[in-house]
Amino acid sequence: MNKILLLALAIAICTSCSGPKGEYKKKAQDPEPLHRSVKKITDVIVHDIFSPPVASRIYAYVTVAGYEAARHQDSSFVSLAGQLNGLEPVPAPEPGVEYCYPLASVQATLKVGRTLVFSEDKMDDFINNQILKGFREAGVPDDVYERSIAYGTKVADHIIAWSSKDNYKQSRSFPKYTIQNDAATWKPTPPAYMDAVEPHWNKIRTFVIDSASQFRPLPPPPFSIDKKSEFYQTALDVFETGVKLTEEQREIASFWDCNPFVMNVKGHVMFATKKISPGGHWMNITRVTCTMNKMDFVHSAEAYVRVALSLVDGFIICWDEKYRSKVIRPETYINQHIDENWVPVLQTPPFPEYTSGHSVISSSAAVALTGLFGDHFAYRDSTETEFGLTARNFNSFYDAANEASISRLYGGIHYRPAIDNGIKQGRALGTYIQEKVKTRK
Repeated sequence: MNKILLLALAIAICTSCSGPKGEYKKKAQDPEPLHRSVKKITDVIVHDIFSPPVASRIYAYVTVAGYEAARHQDSSFVSLAGQLNGLEPVPAPEPGVEYCYPLASVQATLKVGRTLVFSEDKMDDFINNQILKGFREAGVPDDVYERSIAYGTKVADHIIAWSSKDNYKQSRSFPKYTIQNDAATWKPTPPAYMDAVEPHWNKIRTFVIDSASQFRPLPPPPFSIDKKSEFYQTALDVFETGVKLTEEQREIASFWDCNPFVMNVKGHVMFATKKISPGGHWMNITRVTCTMNKMDFVHSAEAYVRVALSLVDGFIICWDEKYRSKVIRPETYINQHIDENWVPVLQTPPFPEYTSGHSVISSSAAVALTGLFGDHFAYRDSTETEFGLTARNFNSFYDAANEASISRLYGGIHYRPAIDNGIKQGRALGTYIQEKVKTRK
């Protein structure tokens, strides 16, 4: 009888030990650590005030790293090596041993993110005291934990080395944009009159496309101060829209503002209001839709990287055109030729007008998300609630992209041609990436 009791006790002890150990794999498939990691990177991007193009670069590298580590969870997913410009084969996991690929993925994501932002201390606390601690508590065995961390680090190091060759570091020392005397060209705008942002962004290595000028849009209307000219009429359209805005249009403009450069002036004091970038907004839409669809870890990693690639090349082609055409902003033109006291609802961002960045990247991201979730995916976008704005409902990703685009007219910072041609530019890019980049066999 004693032997039977001892045997039963031994079995019970073994079961209690092996139960949680076996359950960790199921727990690890929860994509929430990935969602939280991308959101943390967004928060740090906002804190460090990275420009929209630079933010998109960060998102691209961190999501490629996360995807390349996560894809081994499902053999139907394929590497992006050889598909993205300059990306050599990524280190493979050791065969025949066990890994926790979600852990490796967040390790790769966060290490790359930590390398590319300024506030490393904010990343360190999050990594060590929240994300990695969570995997420990999920019961990942010590050997699997250490092996997975090591593999995620290998992937991160590979992506970091790839990122170092994209001409970004060199571009930090390129000369500032020179303000031109030509009345048609962009001039700094109030209240901060900031220097032009990233005038050499078209020299950054592209990710999917062949060159920065591959999706060059139609030229903007020729500059003119003749009241019968197309250019004057487009400016008048911005002015008249601005003075007749409905409350709904004001809300739309604010919801999609996404300007990390907003400066506030009170007396002799000037200070910045930190906001999410346009790319950060679409990365959060990706989180919302993945959560709604109950996507597992690797499918969520796929969604993030496809959206991020659409964003980063979108900013490259848009900025290429901005500094080719150098179009004057509505605020400057209207104050000089229509009404000197007119002020746009949104603060004008510090770079040339044509084409509209939000129109380009929103349209490109909408193509990526539609390809994953379908053309009639209704969702509630709560991205801006943490900035004091009300969530908005959309019937599709194109619905959201179109609203983001027209918000620039309501905000008084873009003419219609920049919006309309920006949409076309973004959709063409998005379709190209959708067709060229494969994430599954």
